[in-house]
Amino acid sequence: MSLFITAGYPDLDSTVDLILGFEKNGADIIELGMPFSDPLADGPTIQYASNVAISNGITMKKIFDMVKEVRKSSEIPIILMGYINPVFRYGVEKFCSDAEESGVDGLIIPDAPLEESSIISDAAAKHGLEMIYLVAPNSTDVRMRSVDEKSSGFVYCVSVTGVTGARSGDEVARSVQKFIERVKTNVTRNPKLVGFGIKSHEDASLIARDLDGFIVGSALIDTVRKSYPNKGWKESVFQFVKELKYGNI
Repeated sequence: MSLFITAGYPDLDSTVDLILGFEKNGADIIELGMPFSDPLADGPTIQYASNVAISNGITMKKIFDMVKEVRKSSEIPIILMGYINPVFRYGVEKFCSDAEESGVDGLIIPDAPLEESSIISDAAAKHGLEMIYLVAPNSTDVRMRSVDEKSSGFVYCVSVTGVTGARSGDEVARSVQKFIERVKTNVTRNPKLVGFGIKSHEDASLIARDLDGFIVGSALIDTVRKSYPNKGWKESVFQFVKELKYGNI
């Protein structure tokens, strides 16, 4: 189970605690969102979290510091996910160097597709960072094989065409089965994780049963949004994470 959380959301002081709590409650991988003011692939939930984090004063340096703090007590894989503009602004080489130094394991940059990925992939490889690419239902078989060839870490299987956001499990499952069959045929080198639209253990079991894992972002941020800043809000979020992984036990 891979969990996406926006760095600096709901406040700057909670990100490290959330990551460590996610790990204790079943997360295997953390995707740490790098907020950007124009998040073109994200739906309203992650757009909202990005805007809050930016208002909170999140910066790339603070994100790297958060990863360093996590590394004092955890080796959970951390993937930075976001858009290429903030990376350009920071400087691609410096970004990859600082990411390596802080303990980042890999990158997902959705708007740096295969054809343009050398703008960051060369520096990423030099600094030991995995590059994770995406496939979607409208990806051709040839493209899926190319993504598999270029990816390291895992291949991110976007279950539906569209922006991020929790959807009904039935809606995703109906549209996704043929896509998953194609993924299994064409993506053979890397583990395959499916995301976009999963909001419960039942959804995950239904949609990801033939793949290697699942990714949850919007439903997790929705849970944070509903709980914060009530007393015990982190415990409520961690309970949601535990149920995502293990069901109602």
